[in-house]
Amino acid sequence: MRVLFAASPAIAVPAFKTLRNMEGIELAGVLTNPDSPKGRHGTAQPTDVGEAANLHDAITVLKPEKLDAQVREQISGLKCDLLISFAYGRIFGPKFLALFPLGGINVHPSLLPKYRGPTPVQAAILNRDEVTGLTIQKLALEMDSGDIIMQEQVPLSGEENTESLSEVMGAKAALMLPEALKKIASGADAIPQNQMKTEISYCSLISKDDGIIDWSLSAQEIEAKIRAFTPWPLCSTIHNGRELFILKADVFSGESEPAGSAAEMPGQVLGQNKKCGILIRTGKGILAVSQLQYKTKKALFWTDFLNGARGFPGSILG
Repeated sequence: MRVLFAASPAIAVPAFKTLRNMEGIELAGVLTNPDSPKGRHGTAQPTDVGEAANLHDAITVLKPEKLDAQVREQISGLKCDLLISFAYGRIFGPKFLALFPLGGINVHPSLLPKYRGPTPVQAAILNRDEVTGLTIQKLALEMDSGDIIMQEQVPLSGEENTESLSEVMGAKAALMLPEALKKIASGADAIPQNQMKTEISYCSLISKDDGIIDWSLSAQEIEAKIRAFTPWPLCSTIHNGRELFILKADVFSGESEPAGSAAEMPGQVLGQNKKCGILIRTGKGILAVSQLQYKTKKALFWTDFLNGARGFPGSILG
């Protein structure tokens, strides 16, 4: 079976490696997003999947700005049987899908129909779910609406961030794909499972501004945002006119909170706890921060940060 793999970010690299080495599968090409500026100097760099594919001369790598007639002609020449998509980031039109006799499948890191859209990993963390999962589904014209071929759950501990959970999802996708492709080759997916319309929910794109901390939220909500927005866009606040990233934190659960007063405000730095870190008042509860970083400076453990930030206790962030 000749396949075209459409993918871009690091989460899809393990699946790429599986397809490249899988018996009975010929990876004819990779469709990925164009190179984009990265690093301090803004040098154009390939996507993670594009970089992995560039190591193999026998694989055609396509990086189009749009899926127009010229791109469809290039892909038609590859004579692929099946399209496999994993976090490619674009919806395929009917003319594009018609290029593949076996249609297409999509790998989506959520328990569809929950969290249709571009940020399901972040959504599961933001909502403090106890379980998420990975779905392999038929590609359809409407985003993430195709019938389900396979689905597996992934339990959450409440300590994951987007980077670590994406690694788990990427590894699971690499393990699930061979079985899904065997089903397709044998015709065993002829009656896939329909998605329950009553259970549909959506997630949306994340912007840099989403990482700005609203200290009126609860400590639980802010802690979840810190994990969900690691490694991008990171959660930030303002201290004395400087952008400050809060990199690691927990909800403070000490037996006794610092003595409060009616004048305390959300975002106020209350002090420190030797075991937990810097304590910050929120709209509900206290956040214990253990790692911080001023913009353009290096990340610091909380004790080292306080050594260089005199007057930080008592200040109001945001």
